[in-house]
Order: sequence, then structure tokens, then C-alpha cells
Amino acid sequence: MLSKVSSGCVMGIDAYPVDVEIDVVGSGLPYFSIIGLPDASIRESRARIRSAIKNSGFAFPAKKITVNLSPADVKKEGAGFDLPIALGILSATGLLRPEDLDGTLFCGELSLNGRLKSFRGALPLAIALKNRCRAFVIPKTSAPEAANVREMDVYGAGSLREVIEHLKRIRLLEPVKNTRPCPAGKNTLQNMDLSDVKGQEHVKRGLEVAAGGGHNVLLIGPPGSGKSMLAKRFPSILPDLSHSEALETTKIFSIAGQLKGHNLLCERPFRAPHHTISYAAMAGGGSWPLPGEISLSHNGVLFLDEFPEFRRDVLETLRQPLEAGEITIARVQRSLTYPSRFILIAAMNPCPCGYFTDPKKECRCTPHQIQRYLSKVSGPLLDRIDIHLEVPRLNYAELSDRRKGEPSSRIKSRVIRTMALQKKRFRKKPSRILYNAFMDPADTEEHCVLSKEAGEILKSAILELGISARAYDKILKISRTIADMDGSGTIGSHHISEAIGYRCLDRSLWT
Repeated sequence: MLSKVSSGCVMGIDAYPVDVEIDVVGSGLPYFSIIGLPDASIRESRARIRSAIKNSGFAFPAKKITVNLSPADVKKEGAGFDLPIALGILSATGLLRPEDLDGTLFCGELSLNGRLKSFRGALPLAIALKNRCRAFVIPKTSAPEAANVREMDVYGAGSLREVIEHLKRIRLLEPVKNTRPCPAGKNTLQNMDLSDVKGQEHVKRGLEVAAGGGHNVLLIGPPGSGKSMLAKRFPSILPDLSHSEALETTKIFSIAGQLKGHNLLCERPFRAPHHTISYAAMAGGGSWPLPGEISLSHNGVLFLDEFPEFRRDVLETLRQPLEAGEITIARVQRSLTYPSRFILIAAMNPCPCGYFTDPKKECRCTPHQIQRYLSKVSGPLLDRIDIHLEVPRLNYAELSDRRKGEPSSRIKSRVIRTMALQKKRFRKKPSRILYNAFMDPADTEEHCVLSKEAGEILKSAILELGISARAYDKILKISRTIADMDGSGTIGSHHISEAIGYRCLDRSLWT
């Protein structure tokens, strides 16, 4: 007898439907085969499914069982097909009627005793297939995640027997409702405020400009000057995630298996990998590539402390996402593209000992050691970092000052106002152009209109500093953000001067 069950599989950040077709034939020797380009975890499911059916109190047919995962030309991976295959076998043997399975999507991993275990990618599946099925039956632990999609009924089951009883109307499952968009109570940013940072007012101003236009930042200064403290408080001045941003970010965490809660993420990601991280962990990898730190930082902040200490190949992976807002991971079987539009905050010392620019401590490094240390960051990568900020050592007066600085909430309100101007400006543009940092050359030419004085200042900077074409483009975008903060349509001389000041560590000045 033939039966069919609807399921799905995640590919990259998206999902696609999979029809699980089961044919059970009584003649001949019994065997159990799965076709349709399954991976190793799906092929191993035969043993899990057989034990789960028997231990749930049902009979496993001693017949020829053929399972086809359609479409057959697309590779399938993951253990989420356990549940639909088991239901298809029970339907083909007459325990379930075909109409019991119609209009419902099934996914879930089975343990040997018939319990259902969570799987990666429940939210992307629900989003992608919400118009295909009216209901979604998945493990109880994954149901709240999928319930963020309100266009379909989501049912959470604890075991295979519970699913069977629900389908046979013996004991119906209650639809899972997720009414809280964010975790209640805890907020990891509530104790992080820029007012905690003493002094460094010019650095705070630079970070405000970076937040207002989505610009990348390099912090350079001696040890103990507050680089890490400033970077960790940077998310507190960023606007809250919109619903679409939260949905997209949560999808990535769901695919990576790092979604700790069951609700949509309500805070922008802040990823701070150690400098010993591997290429695959940063970019994403595996035989079926999963998102790496670059993609997990999407719509948030990627903080790289001790910037030159990262391996060269790891740093070079940042080039494509910084330029295009996405990263492509190529494998023999398939190439997957993950979104990766983030703000990079990099921090580094000016030399190996850390005291090259410190007025109080003498640097012990030779010019060759300093040059070798700084050259670990390539020129093309440095060009992609919009703002370079020197973070000097604080003096006693600044350290002993008990007055609080400007709170993050006040800076955040200005950032939101600046970003609102840009959203209005780019409302007719593709969704990838949201802020000034993402403008293409045509947008830069249209919106970065310089006054006569500003043009002369920029011309002098190009002639004297020897900045590259990309650095020139960055200066225009930064000055556009500064002008937006002032509510000015034209970029004035003070806007362009401040923007040039944020490029003081261009590659030509490091030698």
C-alpha cells in the first residue's frame, strides 16, 4: 500500500517542502530502504523508526518498505524526517487513514522509545511552508519556536503515540500559542550603558556616528584604555530589532541550533569570538554548511578583540560580507548563501607590547616589530572599516571624575532619529540599502552633495594623505551620516573634516 506525508527540509536560511512517499509490499523478503538523496543521519533513521514504532506499542511490518524523499534530485539532511516516515509506514499498514495526514506538516526526530526530540530549523520550516499546510506537528520542545508564525496551527507532541492519538481523534493536542515576542524579565543589555565609560568623549561620538549610519569601527589604543568596555556597550545605542529583522535573525540561530529560548530574539546579536577561532567557525562550514559567527552577527555586532592576532585567512573571510552583506559557503554538492549584514567593531593595540602611542609607558618594540604587527591587517580589509578611532590612556582627572556621562538611552534616541532619515531616503531602494554605509556608487553620487568648502577640504586630504578610492567613498558616507545627525541636506566643511578625522589610521599613515 502507498502513503504520502508532507514534511520539509532546511537549505541555507530557507526551507523547501519534501513529500515523504512510502510503499509497503507484502511479497518477498522484508527490507527497509530510503531513497531520494538522504544523508547519513536519514539512512540511520531506519533503526530508530523500527524501535520507536515497536516501543510505542504498534506493529512494525515485516515487509518490503521503500521510502522516497521527493524531490529526488535535492540532497536531504537531518533527523527531522523520522516522524513523517514512521507515520507513513503506519498509514501504509492501515493504522492511519490518508485523510488523517492531509494538510498537515510533520517533522521531528524519534528516540528509540518513541519520544520526540527537537531538531534544528523549526522556525524557517514554519515560515516557508505556512501557505502549504494548515497545521504543523512537531516535537513539544520545538513547538514554541515555530508558533511565532501565526498563519498556521502548531501542535507540540511528546511522543509518537501522542501524534497517533491526535490524528485518530482519541486525544487531541492543544495548539501552541506564543504570545510573548521576547523573553520576559531578563535583558542582557540592561546593565550595559555608555555612561559607565569615563572620558573618551570623542570615541563615544565616533561610535554614535557608526551606529547612526551602520559603519564599521576600528578601536586602537594601549591596554586598559577601555576599548573592550566601549565595544560591549555599543549595542545599547542601537535601535531595537524590527519584527522582520527579529524573524530573520532568529531563523539563523534556529538553523545553527543556537536558539536557547523559544521566542523571537528581541536583542541585536553581539558576537565576540576568541582570536583562536578557525576559518570554518567564523565563516560557517561542515559538509552541509551551517552559519558561522559572521552570519550569527546578522543585524547585530561582530566584535573582534585583539584584531591582528586572528589568523590571516580568518580575517580575509570578512571581505565579502563587509562589502556585500552576505557570505557564500561553497561545497562540492551545493553553495549556500547566508545573510551577514552586521557592524564590525575591531579592537587592537598599536604594537606588540601595546604602548607605542602611550605617553606614560615606553614602547619596547622595534620599528620592524611594529610594522610587522600592523601589517597583519591587510590594506583591503582595513579599507572596508569605515571609522578608525584612537582610544588613549585616561589621566587621573578623568578616572577620578564621579560624574556620569551621557546615558545610552539619550544617544540611542538620536541614532533612531538619524536612521529614520535614511530609511525615508532609501524607502524606494532594494531592502539591502537601509543605511548610509550600504550605499552604492550611484546613491553616493546622488546623496553626498558637498559644499564648495567641503569639496576643497576633501581634495586636499586626497592629495596629502594618499587615501584609496574605497577610503574616499567611506569618507563621503561617513560625512553623509554626520550631516544627517545635524539634519543638513548638504555636506558642509565641518562634516567632511570630522569624517576625515575618523580615517586617521588609513594604511598610508601606518608606515
